Amino acid sequence: MSVLDRIGSPADLKELDRSELKQLAEELRREIVQTVSRTGGHLASSLGVVELTIALHRVLDSPRDKIVWDVGHQAYAHKLLTGRRDRFPTLRQLDGLSGFPKRSESPHDCFDVGHSSTSISAALGMAAARDRRGGDEKIVAVIGDGSMTAGLAYEGLNQAGHLKKNLVVVLNDNEMSISPNVGALSSFLSRKMTSDFFIRMKKEAKHLIGAMPGIGKELLQLTSRAEHSLKGFFTPGMLFEAFGFDYFGPINGHNLDELLETMQNVVRLDGPVLVHVVTRKGQGFRPAEDEPSRYHGVGPFDPETGEVVGGKGGAETYTGVFGRTLVQMAEKDERLVAITAAMSEGTGLKSFAQRFPDRFYDVGIAEQHAVTFAAGLACFGLKPVVAIYSTFLQRAYDQVLHDVCLQNLPVIFAMDRGGLVGADGPTHHGTFDLSFLRCIPNLIFMVPRDEVELRRAMETARRHEGPFAFRYPRGKARGLAVDGDPEPVEIGRGEVLRRGDDVSIVAIGSTVADALLAAEMLEKEGISAGVVDPRFIKPLDEKLLLAAAESGLVVTVEENVLQGGFGSALCEFYADAAVSVPVIRLGLPDRFVEQGEQAELRARYGIDAAGIAERIRRAFAAGRARSAGS
Repeated sequence: MSVLDRIGSPADLKELDRSELKQLAEELRREIVQTVSRTGGHLASSLGVVELTIALHRVLDSPRDKIVWDVGHQAYAHKLLTGRRDRFPTLRQLDGLSGFPKRSESPHDCFDVGHSSTSISAALGMAAARDRRGGDEKIVAVIGDGSMTAGLAYEGLNQAGHLKKNLVVVLNDNEMSISPNVGALSSFLSRKMTSDFFIRMKKEAKHLIGAMPGIGKELLQLTSRAEHSLKGFFTPGMLFEAFGFDYFGPINGHNLDELLETMQNVVRLDGPVLVHVVTRKGQGFRPAEDEPSRYHGVGPFDPETGEVVGGKGGAETYTGVFGRTLVQMAEKDERLVAITAAMSEGTGLKSFAQRFPDRFYDVGIAEQHAVTFAAGLACFGLKPVVAIYSTFLQRAYDQVLHDVCLQNLPVIFAMDRGGLVGADGPTHHGTFDLSFLRCIPNLIFMVPRDEVELRRAMETARRHEGPFAFRYPRGKARGLAVDGDPEPVEIGRGEVLRRGDDVSIVAIGSTVADALLAAEMLEKEGISAGVVDPRFIKPLDEKLLLAAAESGLVVTVEENVLQGGFGSALCEFYADAAVSVPVIRLGLPDRFVEQGEQAELRARYGIDAAGIAERIRRAFAAGRARSAGS
């Protein structure tokens, strides 16, 4: 029997000897690689923290003690060690195991995550609540160096240092390498400086020195400065000490002996402690070690070679179309600059960064700063394009409203992953932007239906002297020809794509293609359905929408929550215009949509072609039944 076969819960780790723990690390890596090769997922991050995860669960008593994972990209080993191995093959599948920690999934998941830099604040809140009710649970936040670029992390550090709660923050640093000399010495110092003997000696020495008449206070200040200077010379701990944390590290994150000794010591210390652990993304799987960015979030791949399965050929992705078009536009318009929040590849800006390095800004995981930084650029005559996933733009809502739109500044918001994104689930679906942006004054909001319209949206935004947003979906585009320069669209002008007498399907963005297919299906059944693409959420094409109402039935379709979305906007318009027409709104319900393939979710919520057609059939059947009964 393998070591992993003997693990049903973290408590079983305490029965293993050191050699078995090291074997367990190898088995966990194999299991993660084999599963993610089938399901896709966040591979490199999870492989990098296997030893750290083992050490934490060996030392702590989960679920009584709490481990708060930041983002959760790195939590696959945690899932395998906490009783979910039998479900691990369903990772990121419809109705399967979540790709992120989730409280409803396991008592060992103490906080739902998916967005960056929340762990320290959440863990501090738990520590404060623990102390208020007289508990003694140990609480550990695990945060990556990338997440430390966000302001929220420092807000949490600042408050933690002030409150002096017993809290351990593990900084998982997978960017810097460990120098053999400095790393070994620093590791030695950190392990010894966390031991009971050293802590006791340090306290007693301070007491004795402080009690010396006349010179005690000065000597105490001198020894404190000497200690800080020594630690600051060998480690980057001065920043965290300034926040009020005791700093220990860097520790080799792949050396179980060092990790176990250090963690056993620091969890017994009083006050806030930061442990700096250096790891390597993709550890143990050479392709991920060599290209950690490629295997950060990867689709299915060959576990022997690392070669990604599929993904080649076919239509270009919407992200690719956006990135390539922006480079073409920037060749002709020197005002254009691009901004991303640690997602240069994910947002398609890698080519832009290479072609125009002095016009490209990666601000780190700092969406709020990205937007206000763009506002500053716009004040000096530039045309900033802020490329952010829809789900992450939520983090900068106040800046969009207050710093850009209130001042009517010409900032372009390119929202990738608009709508359902698939296996990453509720934390990553971009299903709220139609609702939360359309209420903001001065903002133009366009939702292109395909790659041709996406390029036209970009050109329209480039020419517009005010805030402009457009969203586009994750995945492959339609495969349409996109040669030449795109033509702008008249702002607020939609388009009739198919005429029909019985019902008008008014679909926005990615749902337009399914609306056209549904109309073809209904035509064969004797129902004449027109299809309208309004193009814009704001401003609405009022003339077009009034004409759509003449069919006697309007059906709206959107890949967004129904509350406050496009269908709501159309109903508001009809109410204000005193137009009496029945409206059926198709979209996403008042809930957080689960994970699953995009096609699976669209079918489940009735916004694919079959779902649209079926809802219209039911409406006509109900209408015929009412007529027969009258």
